This record gives sequence, structure tokens and C-alpha cells, in this order.
Amino acid sequence: MGTSGSAPGGGAGPGAAGFVRAARSADAARLARIQVASWRATIGEMIPEEVVEALSDDASVAGFGERWAQAIGSPPTSRHKVLVAYVAGAISEPAGFASVGPATDEDRWPGTDGELYELHVQPGADDGHAERLLHSAADTLAEDGFQTVSTWVLAGDTGRMAFLTAAGWAPDGSQMNLDMGVQVPVVRLHTLLAAGA
Repeated sequence: MGTSGSAPGGGAGPGAAGFVRAARSADAARLARIQVASWRATIGEMIPEEVVEALSDDASVAGFGERWAQAIGSPPTSRHKVLVAYVAGAISEPAGFASVGPATDEDRWPGTDGELYELHVQPGADDGHAERLLHSAADTLAEDGFQTVSTWVLAGDTGRMAFLTAAGWAPDGSQMNLDMGVQVPVVRLHTLLAAGA
């Protein structure tokens, strides 16, 4: 999320309206619903309606929930983490989540390069949750020894692009197309992580 400087770091503590904590297995079904709602709100106009419907039917949501349960309960490595944001006083009701871990792209070194795999907030629920999740994701990656972090963003998702660039991220020149019924262009953003965050 930026070629120079550091991703903002606020830790996993309290903010003005909420907190961030490590995900629990019981959160999995809720995370799947948030993910699908976020997709519908952000990419619904970029891909065919039938693809959106296929991604958000009951069977798909259940499948995503099972994958999040696996990611939380049995992560591939100790450096794969899932974080959730919640409103103060509602610790068991995630309002958003982020998942991070070693970079997966072939031109990245997973020993020092991290990746923000997912960041989603329930539409209409964001009272700074996205910022807190982004800060906590950066801190978590830095604490796990990563020096940089990257993420893929739909080129047409202007809201997410603006959010990340405002936080110090920048495109690194990598791009590709996702086959989602139509070819959807995506671009990679990255940033340096603060040493010892």
C-alpha cells in the first residue's frame, strides 16, 4: 500500500468507535456474510449479475464460511492471521475483517514480503473499521517480520483504490485480469512496513 514510507500503524487497540481482535472460529459464518455483502456492494456493477448471484447464494456463503473456519482454526502457517473489527460492546459481532500472511505472487519473497489477502467491512457499518483493520494488519505483518506488503485491487474499485492510496499505498506496476464471466482488470498496490511496528 505505498512505495515509500510506512503503512499507518494504530495497533489492535480501541479506536473512536470500535476495536480489532484476532478472529475466532465462531466468527467464520459472519465473515462469509460480510465478504459476500462487500462484494455485492463493490463489484456488482463490474461483473455479470449471474456471477454475483452465484457468489452469494446460500451454498456459496456456506462454503466461504467453511473456508474461513479452516483459515482461523488451522491456518497454513503461524504467520497467516485473520483479524476482525467490532463495535465497542459487541465483541462477538464482527463488523469487518482482514486476512494477511506471506506473499503468494511468484515475484515476491514470502520470507519478507507480506500480503493483504482480504479486507471487507459490512456495508453501512464503517465507523473507522476499515482504517483500524488496515492499521492492525500492517502492525501484525511487521511484528511477524515482514518488510513490505502488497494487495490486489479491482481497477474499477475506485473507493478502495482511493482508500489505500490515501493510506500511503501505491501501484507497483503489476496488473492482470480475473476471469469472472468477463475479464476484470486488477492492479497490485504495495507499501513498506514500519520497522518494529
